[in-house]
Amino acid sequence: MHAPKRLQSTADLRRLQRLMTHALVRPLTREGGLQPEWIDGRPTAEVAAEFIKPNDRLSSFERLEIYNRMYWYRLVECASDDCPGLRALLGEGRFGRLIRAYLAKYPSRSFTLRNLCSRLPGFIREEPRLTSPRTAAAFDVARFEWAQTVAFDGEARPAIEPGELAGAAPGRVRLGLQPYLSLLALDYPVDEYVIAVKRRDALRSEASHAVGGDHGARRLRHVRAPRRTRVYMAVHRHSGRLYYKRLSLPEFRMLEALKAGRPLGRAIAAGGARVRPERIREWFSLWAKLGWICRKPPSP
Repeated sequence: MHAPKRLQSTADLRRLQRLMTHALVRPLTREGGLQPEWIDGRPTAEVAAEFIKPNDRLSSFERLEIYNRMYWYRLVECASDDCPGLRALLGEGRFGRLIRAYLAKYPSRSFTLRNLCSRLPGFIREEPRLTSPRTAAAFDVARFEWAQTVAFDGEARPAIEPGELAGAAPGRVRLGLQPYLSLLALDYPVDEYVIAVKRRDALRSEASHAVGGDHGARRLRHVRAPRRTRVYMAVHRHSGRLYYKRLSLPEFRMLEALKAGRPLGRAIAAGGARVRPERIREWFSLWAKLGWICRKPPSP
């Protein structure tokens, strides 16, 4: 891939844009710099000289390196903002290495940084060495933090009113759940952990702005890693605010069945024979009030 000598057409402009994009998104070296070798084996300095002028302080390579670093530092910073719990669990160094490896394999393909960490939980499973010995906890934290992103601005469909199901035949009715609602079966109580991390970070920020604050901030540094405990959870929003709600196993199974598109009667049965009808009515009433239940979307 070579830069056009002159921009004489939109095709030339596209070639130049693609070349610059390739240069920006290339992973940094272990030392945090621009790769010295281009994708076709030529020296990157030679490629940079084709479309970037040097100045009296920086070579073409050094000027290109600034943009390459800015791109990667910005992505790592955004991932850090989206994943405070995962960053705290792994530590700054290991978290940074994880994100750089993740983005090297799954580079950003979206116009919005909102989707940056969408594949991070799966990547943690694919590359457990990067998070060992806390891979299982890291996987749960990453799932929980991505669910918060989905809940914050995911699609919302018209919700069913609490009394709308009265008299409906359970064997025929098929309902859906809001797309922004995530159901999580977790091996760690990551909601408590992430809340503790955010509270500590807020206190640290306050302490760092106080007189002698740096010393106080250091005392707030440690949050104990979560211990293995099976929990079921819904991550959702209500009235524009983000919430997490712990669920019992029968609740979780019913909601999963609704999400899978099963008829209402089968979804209720998924909760188990021991669940009393009054409990089921309470749950459905609450879910409807929270706006979780909607009509099943038509099949594509």
